[in-house]
Amino acid sequence: MSARTLPLLFLNLGGEMLYILDQRLRAQSIPGEKARKDEWTDVDRKRVMNDIITTMFNKKFMEELFKPQDLYSKKALRTVYDRLAHASIMRLNQASMDKLYDLMTMAFKYQVLLCPRPRDILLVTFNHLDAIKDFISDSPGILNQVDETLRRLIETYNCLSDGEFQLIRQTLLIFFQDMHIRVSIFLKDKVQNSNGRFVLPISGPVPWGTEVPGLIRIFNHKGVEVKRAEFTTAGNYVTPQREGSFELYGDRVLKLGTNMYSVTRPVETHMSGSSKNLASQTKENIAPNPFVKEELNFLARLLGGLDVQKPAGGETGFRLNLFTTDEEEEHAAQTRPEELSYKVISIEATQEPGRRAELSRILGELEVAEPRPGSAEKGEDLLALMDGL
Repeated sequence: MSARTLPLLFLNLGGEMLYILDQRLRAQSIPGEKARKDEWTDVDRKRVMNDIITTMFNKKFMEELFKPQDLYSKKALRTVYDRLAHASIMRLNQASMDKLYDLMTMAFKYQVLLCPRPRDILLVTFNHLDAIKDFISDSPGILNQVDETLRRLIETYNCLSDGEFQLIRQTLLIFFQDMHIRVSIFLKDKVQNSNGRFVLPISGPVPWGTEVPGLIRIFNHKGVEVKRAEFTTAGNYVTPQREGSFELYGDRVLKLGTNMYSVTRPVETHMSGSSKNLASQTKENIAPNPFVKEELNFLARLLGGLDVQKPAGGETGFRLNLFTTDEEEEHAAQTRPEELSYKVISIEATQEPGRRAELSRILGELEVAEPRPGSAEKGEDLLALMDGL
């Protein structure tokens, strides 16, 4: 496994999370003068996006994230996103949080699969960060946080070899290999089969620096070309016009990682049979993990960097429903396979004017919901063990 994979995984999944939240918040927003106290307005949407992005790109958090380290379990990462999603006035119940995480992971999995070359995963990350900057274009302070992370990405990854990027790509594919959740957008676009597996194209631009297949060159022992042979390919390949920019600003060329929710589209997820039987096929925690202490220590450090705010006055959080109706959300919660269920972490958090909470107090102030009996394997219940850190 690559020790440089975690930042790319976190930032790309975080970018997809922000795309989805922005789309759903816009869909549920009511004009400010017509909105009741318990309804969303555009002001609320901007506040939620600003709070989450500020938390996500916290300087100390990024410093910890970019340290070389192994990729941690899906549970540990899921816990971080639970807390990140609740770093503002927004509240998601378990079913909506499950759906949000499903959409995030399947979208990024598809992007990794479609990358023409391993190094292009960095361009996908740049696309996510460029779009995030558009969300907070009128907030210079937060914009600077994102730019600092972009500079850190360039400094860390631009110097890596193609072989190291190939290892990063393989590490990501191993992380996603057992996740086959059907998403309506992909199903309607016919890029995903009914079993949740993606359909990869056999046509289109070839990777930058390579040639369109169809020609075989034969060289002698002196390196001189002595013969050519052509063959017919099944796909319709083209040569890319230019390479995407790996700088702070520039044309990324590659469209993977851009916001596919910018045009209003349904974002339903459907559990495929293989996912419903995840317990029997892909239990990742069958035996106690000998590295669980190190993983929990890492998670504590990571969560210690999340800049979560206390509520101002008696303000309560707004609930966001990622389903069309409350009935659909309730049904999803009841039918969710126990093996895939997580407890949503309730954090009351809003921005305090003029200052932010001290990082040293944050982890102790986060309220972690108690896990349901039997929801995790012995020795692996991260939420319960975190209380003792």
